[in-house]
Amino acid sequence: MTVYSRTPEYDRIHFVMMAMESGAHKLGITPKEMLRRLEKQDLIRRRLLRHYDILHTQSLDYVADDIVDTLQNWEKEAGE
Repeated sequence: MTVYSRTPEYDRIHFVMMAMESGAHKLGITPKEMLRRLEKQDLIRRRLLRHYDILHTQSLDYVADDIVDTLQNWEKEAGE
């Protein structure tokens, strides 16, 4: 049996996945579509990972609202 230890990288990936899935649920889209939209705006790196130290201390509902609002604002600014 393989035993995995938690690392800072694991915690960050887990946080991004939870934020992405929760945001997708709020928008009524698939996680795959959410990933595509987040990647197009580079939001995973520029928002979720860059501000991980602050965001991961908030509730999942807060993070989902934040990422949805940010995504929609950035898409609007990009004319999408």
